[in-house]
Amino acid sequence: MNLIKPEKLKKGDTIGILATSGASEDNESLLRAQKFFEEHGYNVIFSDNALDEFHGMAGKDEKRLDELHKFFQKPEIKAIICMRGGYGAIRLIKKINYDLIRQNPKIFCGYSDITALCAMFLKNSNLITYHGPMAAGDFGREVPDEFTMNSFFKTLTSNQLTYKADTAKIYNTGSAEGILWGGNLATIVSLCGQNFIPDENFIFFAEDIKEQAYKIDKMMTQLINIDKFTKNIKGMVLGDFLDTDMPARLDELFEEIGKRLNIPVIGGLKITHATQKLTLPYGGYAKISDKCLHIEY
Repeated sequence: MNLIKPEKLKKGDTIGILATSGASEDNESLLRAQKFFEEHGYNVIFSDNALDEFHGMAGKDEKRLDELHKFFQKPEIKAIICMRGGYGAIRLIKKINYDLIRQNPKIFCGYSDITALCAMFLKNSNLITYHGPMAAGDFGREVPDEFTMNSFFKTLTSNQLTYKADTAKIYNTGSAEGILWGGNLATIVSLCGQNFIPDENFIFFAEDIKEQAYKIDKMMTQLINIDKFTKNIKGMVLGDFLDTDMPARLDELFEEIGKRLNIPVIGGLKITHATQKLTLPYGGYAKISDKCLHIEY
């Protein structure tokens, strides 16, 4: 795969805040996000559907799709930060013009429901994106989290990164390398039936929220039952599985998966729906070694 790396973020760039999924739950947070970026030296524009609502989504599919295409086409926009997650991205994936995305590469950042877009952009447009904070819930906080902001700006202005968990969990030892791929587990599994798994060796990363342990087991098993997944996965990096019912069962599950697939599995990184979160290059070349995740991109 000839991956496309977007240009680095620079002061004075225009950032587009794009509503691809859920409707805004707090319009004041969008104004705070705008103020945050402007105070840090960036220009900000919002997609026309930022305040729209249709069945819990930020407007009808056609409008959200049109705004996505417009933001990639506009040369003045250098980075796209998704407004929020929620639901709606998988309703667009069969309609996206992936050639347009490939021909107009730029920074694209989000997590949760946005995982579907990051995965499909990588698969169909060869574009490295970013699994990281979003406008409403992160940049739009009354006091944006310092750790999250530092990780965001460092990742979008660097070429090499090393992430080490404060309290690393080693479910299975070893080293591995491949492109970094994954995201929100439930959203990744929602892509089953599509051509979405990388053809190259990959390090799988995952997180989720409000999913019971048996459902996480079910989703992981669904992926492992796909031959291409088990063939190409070389390691696994786990973030938080917040508000689950049986965390001890998850520890057992991840140990079981590591041994079954004979891959290194580490946990404890700030890949999460929680306030403090890392920004990760989605599609960057990653290595697991010494309880750390190293990425070059």
